[in-house]
Amino acid sequence: MIKALFFDIDGTLVSFDTHEIPVSTLDALTAAKAKGIHIFIAPGRPAVIINNLAALQERHLIDGYITMNGGYCFVGEEVIYKSAIPQADVQALMDYCAARNYPCIVVGEKDICTCQPGDIVNEIFHDFLKVDILPTKTPEEAIQGKEVFQMTPFITEEQEQEVLPSIPHCEIGRWYPAFADVTAKGNTKQRGIDEIIRHFGIRLEETMAFGDGGNDISMLRHAGIGVAMGNAKDDVKASADYITSSVDENGIANALKHFGIV
Repeated sequence: MIKALFFDIDGTLVSFDTHEIPVSTLDALTAAKAKGIHIFIAPGRPAVIINNLAALQERHLIDGYITMNGGYCFVGEEVIYKSAIPQADVQALMDYCAARNYPCIVVGEKDICTCQPGDIVNEIFHDFLKVDILPTKTPEEAIQGKEVFQMTPFITEEQEQEVLPSIPHCEIGRWYPAFADVTAKGNTKQRGIDEIIRHFGIRLEETMAFGDGGNDISMLRHAGIGVAMGNAKDDVKASADYITSSVDENGIANALKHFGIV
């Protein structure tokens, strides 16, 4: 019996085309919640830029969040797990990006900023993902005197391999080709599921997870049932127990009906 549902946001709950949650998804989650099933959000985004879930939040459907790919998990005002990137790795990645003028987003516990932003950051985060324009800081200002929980350098997969030896205590995940999300080693959406179910006393076999991006693979493999969206890439689909239709074709509602959740 499924007692907890875990959802990525972009490309899973929220359409990349409409930037909204489909009505079918809202109806299905409302029905699941009425049956006593817990609903958790598991994005790559930090909380400070989760700006597209009002339809769920207004209905009080969300029980907790696994943010920053598992690096920062909270339920209401209670932080149940957090793990910052070691300072040496933060400095190494920042030095790598600054020396090459690569954009890099830096996320603290309650703040976010960008360094060497360029046009690509606004094109993707503001124009495409509809996030407010991020404040710009120098590399020193961005990382000095605070814990850093996530860094998002705008690097290719080849550049990612180049910098990886310099940040040995980090995990790297991708949900969009233009950038990578970097968190402390051990922080994945799989870890986030474990922290959430421990907090709520739910067994792993009672969980179902939905995702579409590379950073969702660990979550789909780990959950009792992993569901890949129809718009997911092939490696994500290969990691899932079930492939539903796309986010724009009622994928979440269809999967919940398929498994008898609603």
